[in-house]
Formats: sequence, structure tokens, C-alpha cells
Amino acid sequence: MADAPARAARVLLGISGGIAAYKGAYLVRRLRERGIAVRCAPTRAAESFVSPLTLEVLSGERVYGRSYLSRDGGAGGAELHVEAAQWADLLCVAPATANTLARLSLGLADDFLSTAALMFEGPVVVAPAMHDAMWRKPQVEARVDALSALGVEIVGPVEGALASGERGWGRMAEPEAILEVVCRKLGVPETGVAPPAGPLAGWRVVVTAGPTHEAIDPVRFLGNRSSGRMGFALARQAALRGAQVTLVAGPVGRETPAGVRRIDVVSALEMRAALEEASSSADLIVMAAAVADYRPRKRADRKLKKSGADGLTLELEQNPDLLAGLASLAPQAMRVGFAAETERLEESARSKLEAKKARWIVANDVSRSDIGFDATDNEVVAFGRDGSRVRFPKQSKDELAGRLLELFAGRRAASG
Repeated sequence: MADAPARAARVLLGISGGIAAYKGAYLVRRLRERGIAVRCAPTRAAESFVSPLTLEVLSGERVYGRSYLSRDGGAGGAELHVEAAQWADLLCVAPATANTLARLSLGLADDFLSTAALMFEGPVVVAPAMHDAMWRKPQVEARVDALSALGVEIVGPVEGALASGERGWGRMAEPEAILEVVCRKLGVPETGVAPPAGPLAGWRVVVTAGPTHEAIDPVRFLGNRSSGRMGFALARQAALRGAQVTLVAGPVGRETPAGVRRIDVVSALEMRAALEEASSSADLIVMAAAVADYRPRKRADRKLKKSGADGLTLELEQNPDLLAGLASLAPQAMRVGFAAETERLEESARSKLEAKKARWIVANDVSRSDIGFDATDNEVVAFGRDGSRVRFPKQSKDELAGRLLELFAGRRAASG
């Protein structure tokens, strides 16, 4: 496995509920361009102006929301506000409304952002934004002075057009000005081409997705109902997190995620050949494809015709076990398999861990119509070779893909 590069600087970006929240989204992009990893913590009011999904797509990282005391998804079972505060090198709040300024200065802790801020021990940058009349109030001035006395650097506000249509002081500083301060405090160059940022920067990731079709004759095949959504989501989220991604895709009509190299295949044997080409130098291989267990022993050269009232007998032979074969093909890679089960989920998953020599098996119950094959959501349990059992409740496959990748990246970092 490749040596891990020096990690990117990390910013926890709090976004509070004002019209300037859209500039917070732009600031995420500008930070990423400088090679800085960003996780966003919007307040409930901010989510009315900019969606968590937008912030996740722009940052390539998880977005911390309302369940700020939840243990679900926290590294090692830690509460999420503790995880976020320990992850970040710098806390930036942009925009910071009058309400947020007051809560930060008083040490209130009644939502995720304020709780994480009270936990955080590094440098803090705050960019106020509000109406001119609010900014000039002595109560607000006192809160700003209190934050400054605590060592918080205040950026702006500036004079300009306000959301009310008036002009005055209270407009949030432009993202470039905030970026300059953040880069200075982190010691990050403000210009130049940034290296890939994100928790998977420097990783080579291979993902398989979709079904395989095993030809019976020129027009018929054996296959399954896999849509490829889960595998494509994993490829997309890995690329957003800085990885070099190769997607080996079965026959599905899905758009290739940005920044992902795609290899199209049809059969299990074609998928095996693609894996032989793509996996030898991989750091992480995620086998999300639903590979057919069997294929016809003989493929008819012409379309098979009906013959009287008799049925048709097909002789099948077993396809190679692609996940098990990776143990010799890519022994240094973290190898992850998916298990589509209809019963005895844990028993089946743990037996596959041993049989296939995988690091993780991600199991889901495909007997349910609301998750699994051809559904937009999924609910899984990840079983690790070290005895780990990590449950991920029902959520979109795109969100789940990000959570799974965080699990794999975190366990790799923990194991050195």
C-alpha cells in the first residue's frame, strides 16, 4: 500500500442562517482549491439557505447537522461534536449572524456548531454578517470585543449592498478575504496549484458496480436487478475525497462520476480481466457489483427457438469468485465486499469474510423492497476481520457511500 502523504490542513466551517450563507458554499470551493480539507457545520437556520447536500458535494466531506449528540458515525464511537473539534486545525464561522456571535462569545452549547466551537482548542476565524443597524448595536459590539479578547480573528464586515436593498456596514467579507486570513493562520500558500485534498488524497481506489450479464444466446442472458447506484455512489464519493478512482461498471446506463476513470464490462469474466488490469497497485478495492454466480456452460451462436411443448434445459458452470481472487491479485489492498442477503445476515457475512479473505463485508437485506437492489436508499451492516460490527441506518446510497469510505479511511489510519 502506498505511503500516506502529508495530510491536508483541515477547516471546520460553521455556516449560520443569513442570506450570506451562499458565500459560505463558495468559500468551501475556494478552500478546496488551496488544498484544504473542509467539513461543514450549518446551523438549522442555515439549511434554509444552503442545503447540506450542496455542502457535501462541494467539500467531498461529511456535513455535521442537527443530531449533534449522536454517536452514530463518530470515529470510535465518539460524539460527533468531539470528533469534529479534534479533526479540525482551524474553526471558521462564515457567515456569523448576530445570534451566532452572541452564542460563541458566551460559550453557549445548544446545537452542533456552538458545541463543537466550545470543544475546539485551535485558531478561530469569524466573519460577521447582518444588517447595518444590528452591527452598530452596543450589544453586538460587546460580543465582538469579547471574541477578540479570546483570540478570535474577526474578518469584516464590509460596507456594501445589504439583503434589504440598502447600503451600509454589515455585509460579509468576500470569501477571498476570509481565505487569505485562513491560509495565513494555517501556514498554507495562498496561490499555486494545490495537491489533491481530502481523506483519500493519494489513494488509488477501484470500485465495481452494477450487474453482470451472462450470455445464453445473442439476445438473452442471465442477470440480476442491480442498478449500480451503490457502486457509482462509492466511486463518486471517493473521487470527491481526493482519490484516484477506477470504476469497473457492468451493463448499466449511468453517468460516469466526475474525475473517475471508467471501464465498461458485461460478463463476470470481463470484469475479472478489468480487475487484473486495475487492481495491482490499488490501496482500496470495493466490490459493490452483483456478479452472477453462474454462467451458461455453452453460449448459443444463434437465437434459441421454441421447440414444441418441452421446456429448455440450460447447463450452468460457476463463475470465478472475483473478491476471493483479489487476495493474490492485490494482497496489500484493503479489500471490501458487498453481501446481498435475504436471511441470516451476520452469519453469512462473517463466513464470507473468512472465505474471501476480505477486510470488510458490507451486508444488506435485499428481501426488503425499500433498500438494496434498484432502490435509492440502503441500510447496511459492515463486518470487519477484527470483529468490528458497524451499523449504518437507512439513508441515501450517496450519503452511505461517504460514511463507508470514512470508516475504511479511519481504520486504515488507525492501523498505520
